[in-house]
Amino acid sequence: MDDADYMAIALELAREAATLDEVPVGAVVVLDGEIVGRGFNQPIGRHDPTAHAEVMALRDAAARLGNYRLPGCTLYVTLEPCAMCIGAIFHARIGRVVFGATDPKTGAAGGVIDLFAEERLNHHAEIKGGVRAEECGALLSGFFAARRRKTELA
Repeated sequence: MDDADYMAIALELAREAATLDEVPVGAVVVLDGEIVGRGFNQPIGRHDPTAHAEVMALRDAAARLGNYRLPGCTLYVTLEPCAMCIGAIFHARIGRVVFGATDPKTGAAGGVIDLFAEERLNHHAEIKGGVRAEECGALLSGFFAARRRKTELA
């Protein structure tokens, strides 16, 4: 499997989030070609502001692997991570991050700021953006357009 294939699985998880009326973001953690963690946005349903897709996938991977450190893993996520998620990525020692759509409002991998480029931080990961970006972005745009329509009709 390649980056686009793993992103397709993250997109499936993002669609699952949308069915629960959560912002449709999905993530998977991969180690040696095997998916070891899965997650999707759940802050509303879990009443947890930290329940972003990336954090949920990291928690799942850490539990499965029996270690909070995840060296050698790649995180695939449909939306550019925010600062909170990048903090978790750094603490987990993820080696590589691949994301789909950029986030011009809260993105911390180049959208608003680039924490991966901050030399003073103690961990750095390889970053790759734009994988299936159009599909990832369309899922988010469609979700928010439907939400606005609901609000206008209410």
